[in-house]
Amino acid sequence: MVIGIDPTVDFAFGRLFGDSDHRHILVHFLNALFRGSPTIVDVELLDPTLNREMVDGKLMVLDIRARDDHGRWLNIEMQTTISAGLRERLAYYVANMYARQLRKGDDYDKLFPSISICILDAIIFPDVADYHLDFRLRNAQHGLELTDQLQVHIVELPKYNAEEGLLATADPLEKWVYFFLNAARMSVEEIREKLADPIFVEAAGVLEMIAHTPQDRELYEARLKVERDERWRIKAAKSEGLAEGLAEGLAEGLAEGEARGEAKGRAQGRAEGEFIGLIRAFQQVLNLPETPPNQLAAMDLDQLSNLATQLQAEIRNRSFRPTNGG
Repeated sequence: MVIGIDPTVDFAFGRLFGDSDHRHILVHFLNALFRGSPTIVDVELLDPTLNREMVDGKLMVLDIRARDDHGRWLNIEMQTTISAGLRERLAYYVANMYARQLRKGDDYDKLFPSISICILDAIIFPDVADYHLDFRLRNAQHGLELTDQLQVHIVELPKYNAEEGLLATADPLEKWVYFFLNAARMSVEEIREKLADPIFVEAAGVLEMIAHTPQDRELYEARLKVERDERWRIKAAKSEGLAEGLAEGLAEGLAEGEARGEAKGRAQGRAEGEFIGLIRAFQQVLNLPETPPNQLAAMDLDQLSNLATQLQAEIRNRSFRPTNGG
């Protein structure tokens, strides 16, 4: 029987990684993320409460705050959508954790690394194939690292598409990503067979407990509904923004095309103007810098068409993946 509980829903995620009785599940995940360098033996959960987060029905970020046995401060969260200011918020969280360690009279060398970890069921860096991105303070010109005291790790789940037949040789983080993406549609027996590690069987057991505990199941379903509603709200907003962007971009593009038509013929100028309008609209939706007008003016009709097609494909690639929870 399939578990039917999606570990990417914040309530399930909190039960999975925020329960002191199962904290070695979090230890296993962190060792997978950091590739065991250094190896974590134990973690202290700093704010293990969860139910108070769920009663108001608002979409919010469930953060798990912990400290490992190396003294590092950790903030772990699950995000199913790309909220406004996500990058800035991750930077703020890690900086805030770092600054709050210091007490009056303390020396700076007493500070421990602060690490923010975001499991993201969306893609924020589409131009990079890696699903795990590790951000630190480095020099942009030479790649010199100033310090590893501030770290932000982002795991983009939709980028992972390895074949199931390769799971036997997959590294632990790949197995965790597979678990996040597929556990809801699997049984405990399938998880035991495919992932071949007792920790994933225990993690599946936590999800099963949610499924079979009426109060937890009710809270999970409430959170699942809120997250679905938020996905569709953002999707609708993006569609509306795309429509507005297309209208504005096409109007500007057609005006430019009319001007270009004097030199190239009215029909060709109008066609080029339409593609310029689409390009500008798509770049606006994707939050990409606009191609300078002189570069667009130097492109022929085929080049403009190809660029518009590429941008349209990128919009499709960023569309939201259906929720596993059913």
